[in-house]
Amino acid sequence: MKAQKNLYRKSFSLITAFLVLITVSLVVAVIISYNLTAKYVENEFSSKKIEVQEQTIKPYTDFFQIKIPEITSYQGFLDSASAANYSATVFKNYPFVRRVLFYDIQIGNPSATARFSNNAGISVKAIYQFKPKHNKVKGLKDMAWSNAEDFREMALKLSNFISVADTSRLPTQDEIFHTFYNVTPDKISYLNIPRREDIRIYQSLLKHENTKAFYKQNMMTFLLDAHGLKVKNTHPELYQQVTIQPVVYDPLDVEGARKITEVTLPGAFSNFKLYFTATNEHLKREIDRRFLPIGAIVLLIYIFLVLISWLIYRNLNVNLKVFKLQYDFINNFTHEFKTPVSVIKIAGSNLKGDAELSERQRRHYGKILDEEADKLNELMNKLLSFTQLENRSITVKREEIDIREFVNGYINTFKIKYPDFKLEYTIDEVTRFYSDPVLLGSIFQNLMENAYKYSHPGKKELFINIRPDKRNIVFSFTDKGIGMARYEQGDVFKKFYRIENQYNQNGSVGLGLAFCKELVNFMDGEITVDSKLNIGSTFIVTLPLGH
Repeated sequence: MKAQKNLYRKSFSLITAFLVLITVSLVVAVIISYNLTAKYVENEFSSKKIEVQEQTIKPYTDFFQIKIPEITSYQGFLDSASAANYSATVFKNYPFVRRVLFYDIQIGNPSATARFSNNAGISVKAIYQFKPKHNKVKGLKDMAWSNAEDFREMALKLSNFISVADTSRLPTQDEIFHTFYNVTPDKISYLNIPRREDIRIYQSLLKHENTKAFYKQNMMTFLLDAHGLKVKNTHPELYQQVTIQPVVYDPLDVEGARKITEVTLPGAFSNFKLYFTATNEHLKREIDRRFLPIGAIVLLIYIFLVLISWLIYRNLNVNLKVFKLQYDFINNFTHEFKTPVSVIKIAGSNLKGDAELSERQRRHYGKILDEEADKLNELMNKLLSFTQLENRSITVKREEIDIREFVNGYINTFKIKYPDFKLEYTIDEVTRFYSDPVLLGSIFQNLMENAYKYSHPGKKELFINIRPDKRNIVFSFTDKGIGMARYEQGDVFKKFYRIENQYNQNGSVGLGLAFCKELVNFMDGEITVDSKLNIGSTFIVTLPLGH
């Protein structure tokens, strides 16, 4: 038995080590996954700002790539009225445009009415200013001279382009951007792109200073305000606040209680930036939110592994108990067989010996052989009957039983067998019932044998009470034996189970009560036990009355 205990301890230690290992692995996995989640959120805090920037400047991109080039479609024939209509659509759709300056340009020898011109014969006839919800302002001298630099820069670009332009092909996008656009902080100037045939005419026109022909071009300058952009925070889970600030804006975060990142706006808004802020608590909530499903998955894996550990432990425990029961059964069953076989062998040796035996000795040896054979037969019959009950290969033969006569028969038998066994019984309000007398007799015999076997010398007493209970009959067997602990009462009806005590070290294979339970179940009844250690036990058998 010592080997089995050691095996159990080793198995338990293995399961404990496995539980410790997966618990430590769980803690490490949780820490690593949380740190990785935190790092991932921090990386997103730094990278997702580009998405916010793209969504915020999308109107500006549309304005720059789609709306401004519409001026070219007028082919230089914009006037103050059409320029005003064009400006109205700009103000409506692009609130970051604060003012629009429209330059009515002519190419040829400067006229007397031109406000200003360059040496290449490119001059301005008039300038119109448009504001949201305001009337146009036309040809103001101070306004004209204040914007002379914009015109001169665009006129210089145009004259340089005309002088070297290859009219056999279309201008490249790079040539278009560098010639017809002028992008500076808060300002975009655009000159309509002439056709190739127009460029050839301009080249010819600028070479002949005395020509009197004039050709129109349109130029517009858009004055922008970055604060007119609508910030679109597409990641509020990362950024608590997104604002447009000058590039030189850099407030101090003395306590370090918030996280900051920024990205510069493109083009005419290059002197501004998007400024992103979030408190550490805000980011921690986002980290916790993202970590929650990861933690739940890790926890489920842990529970799954713990469940596997518990199943392994339970199976080891059950297997150990089964092994121990089988070991005890083989050990005790061997002893049960060995004793009568040894006695039979001794008696047989004496009978076949050379010595003369008296009649009294022969009868004595014959009695021994008969008794030991009965013991072996009884043990084999019990095993056979147990197997038949489990396989349901026998049938219940219901007969009318006279209870008093039935009980008296077994009491008288046991008084002869055990003279020191005190037996009493009472029968309340029932005289007969229908059942199988052989099976019921086996129940009586096993319970009465148990009461005698597991009682202290001098206290071998058994009281049997029989009473009706609705449609059932109840048999109570109450002894004053050694009793049993409460935790063992659920196991005593299990096959091969034996309570460890001095009364069952020899001569018990753990089948008696298990056999009784199988019999009672087979007869559609129920058996229970109520016991107190060193006080006694009461076995209660409930069977149907039958008819």
